[in-house]
Amino acid sequence: MAAYKKLEEVSTEDISAAGVPPREAARVNGELRRILQETQDDAEETWRRVSSRVLRPEHPFPLHQMMFYGCYKDYGSDTPAWIPDPDTAFSTNIGRLLQRCGKEFLGPGYKDPISSFLDFQRFSASNPQCAHLYSKRRQFTPWGQWLPGAVLNAAGNCLNLNGKRRLDDVVIIWRDEGYDSSPVNHITLNELRTEVRICCCDRHANDFTAVVIYLAIVAAGYVVVSIADSFAPIEISTRVKISNAKAIFTQDYIVRGDKNIPLYSRVVDADSPSAIVVPTKGFSFSRKLRDGDISWHDFLERAKNSKIKNYAVDAPVEAFTNILFSSGTTGEPKAIPWTHATPLKAAADAWSHMDIRKGDVVAWPTNLGWMMGPWLVYATLINGASMALYNGSPLGHGFAKFVQDAKVTMLGVVPSIVRTWKNTNCSAGLIGLPFVPLAYGRAHYKPVIEYCGGTEIGGAFVSGSLLQSQSLSSFSTPAMGCTLLILGSDGNPLPQGAPGIGELALFPTMLGASTTLLNADHYNVYFRGMPVWNGKTLRRHGDEFERTTSGYYRAHGRADDTMNLGGIKVSSVEIERICNEVDGNVLETAAIGVPPLGGGPEQLVVVVVFKEQKHSEETLGHLKAAFNSSLQKKLNPLFRASSVVAVPALPRTASNKVMRRLLKQQFVQRNQVAKL
Repeated sequence: MAAYKKLEEVSTEDISAAGVPPREAARVNGELRRILQETQDDAEETWRRVSSRVLRPEHPFPLHQMMFYGCYKDYGSDTPAWIPDPDTAFSTNIGRLLQRCGKEFLGPGYKDPISSFLDFQRFSASNPQCAHLYSKRRQFTPWGQWLPGAVLNAAGNCLNLNGKRRLDDVVIIWRDEGYDSSPVNHITLNELRTEVRICCCDRHANDFTAVVIYLAIVAAGYVVVSIADSFAPIEISTRVKISNAKAIFTQDYIVRGDKNIPLYSRVVDADSPSAIVVPTKGFSFSRKLRDGDISWHDFLERAKNSKIKNYAVDAPVEAFTNILFSSGTTGEPKAIPWTHATPLKAAADAWSHMDIRKGDVVAWPTNLGWMMGPWLVYATLINGASMALYNGSPLGHGFAKFVQDAKVTMLGVVPSIVRTWKNTNCSAGLIGLPFVPLAYGRAHYKPVIEYCGGTEIGGAFVSGSLLQSQSLSSFSTPAMGCTLLILGSDGNPLPQGAPGIGELALFPTMLGASTTLLNADHYNVYFRGMPVWNGKTLRRHGDEFERTTSGYYRAHGRADDTMNLGGIKVSSVEIERICNEVDGNVLETAAIGVPPLGGGPEQLVVVVVFKEQKHSEETLGHLKAAFNSSLQKKLNPLFRASSVVAVPALPRTASNKVMRRLLKQQFVQRNQVAKL
């Protein structure tokens, strides 16, 4: 903030220097003077009026920065970029619920949806309707069981009729890349139900096809195994073996821009079980199918000839619906089952925090290999909204135009995509897309809701809310139904509500959270060694979190040795295992994720110890290329090291564990010094 003037000191010349034409600069300054006279020293009200009356999406980004930081120059670190007004807050899903039932839930202390939101969040977390399971350990499990004895079908909940949904409601809107000038495609609920019942979607692949296949598998009572399309054959093979998958649905290849990315050939190289292969264009394949594999065309013919009466089979609530994978620190991905309860968590989060409801159109660039793919399906369809699916790359003008044409009301983003949008200005001439935390202005200063969770939770543990002021890169509340605790240096929880920083722990009774792992002991991974609070063992999460003096939460990365590369969690051990085999002169490596100086997603840095200490910059350059080639071939085509650095030895603890966190701190400090 030190580089910006207070708003009172900003002149027309300053505004022009930010890239605003002279006449518009004079208008902006004149309106700014009037607002400052109206609001006096009220920074939040000043920003509310500046963002609504002065700033426009087409204004240069430096102007938005100047206005924001100038408004909050002496405010402190928790600067609200969006502030709810009563009309907006009271019309949200939670706002309307509290207006009807606030006193019933909270008693005479209830005031209004904004003032009483945090009380309602605490009420939601302290009143879980759950019963405990009697475990094989002959003790009560820490997490309990939700909806004991209930039967349902998560896919059926997406397709059932109710008082707020009709058969002719549009549920999916989609477009293929390269058809940007064509009208968007629409699928109604009745059409989707028919597609799922006999899995008879269009005979060439698109994202709509993937959703139909996903819902059909769950509806029929089987279990989806989610494997991301970016994985190398060895990683596909690992996940197939862990899950004991019986068959694979795969596309022949996918087209992203001018690139053809093979999928079926990776499945073949992974020595996977029998595959149902969907052609990419028309009905021809890029290679001959293996014996035992069948084409999508033949599969559909079989499905059409079968006699199917019901499209959804009810099952116990604890039955598995989906196996997803999240990297641990052991080098092997954790296989995390979702049950029929997990989609209820995804839908509840969307209803509570994103305010998703009938009439909304929701887009989130992802795929069904990662948790946000299934999350998107359930969050939209269970809440009666429409999904917006773009079959192509989300990085260019085509996706931005699709967002406009599909009339998207809620857009999900991840940092790596956002950074590309900012650098390429791909939304020029279209409706604004938010591209960095400060660029609320590109979305007409509508709220940007931060949302953070995990595959093993089925949604978020911390989020934003439309009933609270939203600060940059911060979370304003624990998710509904969740209690967050920050562990102090002694390993015990800090007092609730107290500011501090430390490892995050979760109260265990969360709807939809995992209760088992396929390839690890769930209790050992999440509960062993954790402190007891209010009579229950806390659940380990692994992130380092801060609670500020103003009550906001901030994430500070993993407390363990897992990093996030472009939205994909991966353990340091996985990367190091591959890098250690690249060159015979490499003694050992340490992989760390380092945030860039300008902000954004973590960048991979590989720290190397050579057997022979003599090396040159040219050697490091060759080694970096070799690391990247091996990582992309054996682990993930999206992974690459931004730099390789040699050190004489890795820092270690007394028990000989590599201190990756210390390495990360050293590199962050070195980058900051280099900037100065």
